[in-house]
Amino acid sequence: MIGRGRAGRSLATALGRAGWGLGGVLGREDDVSEAAQGVDLLVIAVPDDAVASVAASVSPVESTVIAHLAGSLGLDVLAPHARRAALHPLASLPSPEVGAERLRGAWFAIAGDPLVLGVVEALEGRSFEVSDNYRAAYHAAAAIASNHLVALLAQVERVASGAGVPFDAYLDLVRATVENVAALGPAEALTGPAARGDEATIARHLAALPDGEREVYEVLAEACRKLAACKS
Repeated sequence: MIGRGRAGRSLATALGRAGWGLGGVLGREDDVSEAAQGVDLLVIAVPDDAVASVAASVSPVESTVIAHLAGSLGLDVLAPHARRAALHPLASLPSPEVGAERLRGAWFAIAGDPLVLGVVEALEGRSFEVSDNYRAAYHAAAAIASNHLVALLAQVERVASGAGVPFDAYLDLVRATVENVAALGPAEALTGPAARGDEATIARHLAALPDGEREVYEVLAEACRKLAACKS
């Protein structure tokens, strides 16, 4: 493993628990030129913009698979290595310990050498293939599903606080909404004023919101209108 960040250490911990032997975890201060020697799989778990340079620093070994964990990158960044793979966990990894637990049974976006299927199977996970042409779009969807949702919930917390309502009260609503989407799909799960065409309520919402909160609300209300139109 090259990379001592949360993703690399989460995967190293999870695979160790699954019975895989770990040859070592290298950091930015280490010489990685011989990292592919004597291992079946070398995982490059560094920031996306550093993957290509790190891969180029490793002396190729014909029998070793070189894989990266970058969701938005294709296999070309792993040149000059012959056996290349991509293994992106579709999971939130806030710490190595929590991340190792979440990787068991997780979904993985894979590409390239089939050895990465062995990683997925060892972690009792599920996988789907994403070609180089669609990696950025796939990763954008992941950012929307996780990062953008976090930012949106931060807005909920701010607005709720201004109304004197505890944030925890909204989290049950969020959980139920996600369950509805899983059961029904986004269009059928949509409720609220935009879904029923209640523009007067939307106008009251906008009037009540602080200036800095209105833009996001307006954008998402319009998205809700379009989704409601798809249902009708």
